[in-house]
Amino acid sequence: MLERDILKKAQEGDLKAIEEICSLTWEPLYRFIYYRVQNRQEAEDITQEAYVRALSKIKKGGVRIEAYINYLKKISLNILSDKWRKKNRRGTGVNLEAVNPVETSVPDPAEAVEQRLLLEKALSRLNEEQRMVIELRIIKGYSVAETARIMNKKEGTVRVLQYRALHTLASILGKNHQMKEAQTDGGYPEKNI
Repeated sequence: MLERDILKKAQEGDLKAIEEICSLTWEPLYRFIYYRVQNRQEAEDITQEAYVRALSKIKKGGVRIEAYINYLKKISLNILSDKWRKKNRRGTGVNLEAVNPVETSVPDPAEAVEQRLLLEKALSRLNEEQRMVIELRIIKGYSVAETARIMNKKEGTVRVLQYRALHTLASILGKNHQMKEAQTDGGYPEKNI
């Protein structure tokens, strides 16, 4: 672990002490960041930026030696959050020349109404908790934590309910799709044997 005299020398601006601190903490910090971004270049950039921010704090004497690696991780998470926030604000670019107007045309309103009714019917076949999870998480966009608080459940329970609800919903919609195809083909849906 980092020794107090190394940190003290780093606070005084000793480059060798700063290099030693970086070499001792680089790998665990890089792994911590890489686990989150899954991109080598981005992990390296965030790691480097975390050191730049942290070193200015070391020189001010504001970091305890025992908490330095945690401090670096906190800085890296803040950097990562900033990057994601900026990316979400900017949105994704669209090459308008590559857009096919036929593929992006507005769907038939009658078909959209039919799909909505089909979805509402499928949702009505879920149990109350599953319906509530789908409504809160997917339709209203609440986080798992918010949904758990509203439903008075644990977050793990909400995740399981959501998984099961979506699985059941997919099964219901799949059966309805088979029935619809059978009606248009004049036959009956195939049964799995």
